[in-house]
Amino acid sequence: MRHALLATIAVSLSIALAIGAPAAQAQTPTAQAAPKYDPTKPYPPYAAPKLKIGQPDLQGFWHNTTLTKMTRPAGVKSLVFTEEEVARIEQEMIEEIEEGNEPTAADAPAEYVIPKDIKPEYLAGGGATGGYNRFWIDPGNHVMRVNGQPRSSIITTPTGTAPPRKAEATPAPAPEPPAFVKLLGPTPPRGQSFDNPESRATERCIISFGRNAGPPMFANGFYNNSYQIVQSPDHVVIATEMVHDARIVRLNSKHRTDDVRPYFGDSIGWWEGDTLVVETTHIPQSQQFMGSWKDLKVTERFRRVADDRLYYGFTIEDPMLWDAPWGGEYEFAALDGKMYEYACHEGNYALYGILEGARVLEAREAAAKAKPAKGRQ
Repeated sequence: MRHALLATIAVSLSIALAIGAPAAQAQTPTAQAAPKYDPTKPYPPYAAPKLKIGQPDLQGFWHNTTLTKMTRPAGVKSLVFTEEEVARIEQEMIEEIEEGNEPTAADAPAEYVIPKDIKPEYLAGGGATGGYNRFWIDPGNHVMRVNGQPRSSIITTPTGTAPPRKAEATPAPAPEPPAFVKLLGPTPPRGQSFDNPESRATERCIISFGRNAGPPMFANGFYNNSYQIVQSPDHVVIATEMVHDARIVRLNSKHRTDDVRPYFGDSIGWWEGDTLVVETTHIPQSQQFMGSWKDLKVTERFRRVADDRLYYGFTIEDPMLWDAPWGGEYEFAALDGKMYEYACHEGNYALYGILEGARVLEAREAAAKAKPAKGRQ
């Protein structure tokens, strides 16, 4: 799934050609190095390096892989974990990795049965046998810290989840089960994920399986949570490893005035000191966030707080669903290496097989309906 950096380079070059300017380059670093960042302590004084075009330098390769989920675990009251809780959670992950890397037992059943206590990252990957085993999954090894604080959730509301919806608002939709779970049924649900190619964005590698590209942006708890940021005088490109999505932010611009809703919405941005502010509207229904899309506005803030850390905060606004704005925050860490192309299902017959299988089931259903009832001539 990781090959040459062709997709991201193509995005960067296309933007540079479109605006008639090369991707911005950072100035030569000063002789005095910034103090090394310790993620367990508050942010030290830091001035982000500047590009030759005068913008703070956010460019580079980043990742947001973390054990901290978007919403707070049941029973956890505080936004901030104790160091003892952090040690326990991270030790459990170490033990899980060791256990997952053990050879599969020779007498393991050929047909995989989903355990009741299976973790979400395994469920999303198809479990074990017949899907992705632990070796291929990278849900993170560490609890997310922000300004030194170990966080129990990305969302920073008092409850660690979205606030209550207005009484007259539509109920929040139930979480969409992974496609793997749908496949376990005796027949795929009609009118849903197997009927036509428009509902199979995953196999067509059009957009990410999760909310990597956003907005707002979250690690998917599965793997490939890598990003590249490229800056120019008039645009910022946020390229996402999975599935090589690219969000183009127009700087010092205005939102479109029609109701066209492109993938990832319509993003405009501006600088407030060293912080890049990105405002996105026109989000399509297919990329709704907690049931919000038509009147959804997402405001994101990117600020470099160390050579290897990028602060990320987001605010959610939808006056039709919530009484007041709310949001969350986390840190991107510098990626130790480059971001490579996510080849997805290249050369795979998955889409053909899924659609053909659905047609076979339809033919069977049609034949069963056309067959005369027993005892009738």
